[in-house]
Parts: sequence; C-alpha cells; structure tokens
Amino acid sequence: MLKRDGIPGDEDVESITPSAERRAAGPVVWVECFEEIPCDPCHDACPAGAIAEFADINDLPSVEHAECTGCGLCVPACPGLAIFVIDETYSEDEALIRLPHEFSPVPETGEHVTLLNRAGEEVGTGEVHRVQNPGTFDRTAVVWVVIPQELVRDVRAIGKGAGRT
Repeated sequence: MLKRDGIPGDEDVESITPSAERRAAGPVVWVECFEEIPCDPCHDACPAGAIAEFADINDLPSVEHAECTGCGLCVPACPGLAIFVIDETYSEDEALIRLPHEFSPVPETGEHVTLLNRAGEEVGTGEVHRVQNPGTFDRTAVVWVVIPQELVRDVRAIGKGAGRT
C-alpha cells in the first residue's frame, strides 16, 4: 500500500493506466507519480503537450494520453524516476518498455537483464533493445527493454543478474 510502504497498489496503478484503445495504438507514457510534491519538469519536457501545465507546483501530473506521441522525452526529465513509455504493440508476446536508469554500469544493447517490480523484486528477464544516454539527459539513461507482455503492469526497473555483473 502506497501510504504504508511507498509501493502503489493495483488501484493506484489502474488510475494512471492509459486506456486499452490508446495502448493498442502504440507507445504511450505511464506517469506513476502518486504523491503531491513540488515538481513539474515532465510538463516542460513534453513537446506534444500531453502532460498538462500544473496549476500548482505540488499538483500531480495530468496526462492526456491521446496527445502522447510516445517520444519519451519526459522519462529522463522526471527526478522521481516515475515515468515510463510502454509499447504493447511491439510484438504479440513481448512489449517494449523505456525506463529511467541511474545506476552503473549502464547496460548495453543485447544484454539480458533482471526485471524488477516496484518493490525491487525479480519478476523475470528481459533484453536491452536500446540505450539512450546523451548529456542532455542529465545522467539519467533511458533503457529500452523487451519484456514479456504479461509483465507490462509490473516491470519498473532492471537489476543485476541475467548476465549483469
């Protein structure tokens, strides 16, 4: 439960999940920001305007998923590492998740990694599809990982193991 252990529950996750129709249209942002804190760089990072301007800096992000292009520029902008872009149309059995990664070493394309849920528990393995780590991302790499479709709502980080040392 979010208030007790910081881990969002099913109801919290459902509240930010894009519609099935939007998820079927291609990559889309999932903003998992559940606490009102002074933060708003995601709005400024979104060139499509899919993340609404904040009336108050403590507001939770409001996303118009129909406007999201799936560009992912908001992912490295989030200091809370709470934004992901998920493409459930990648293949019939696999999805592609773009997630923020601030640990060393940064994985390499083709590397098999351990998939972690919000609690840091291992839930499977995936393969790194691409890594973006330009200086403009302010030391937050965006790692694209191919994951099993059934783990779309669970995977939110990668860890050591499955080929990581």
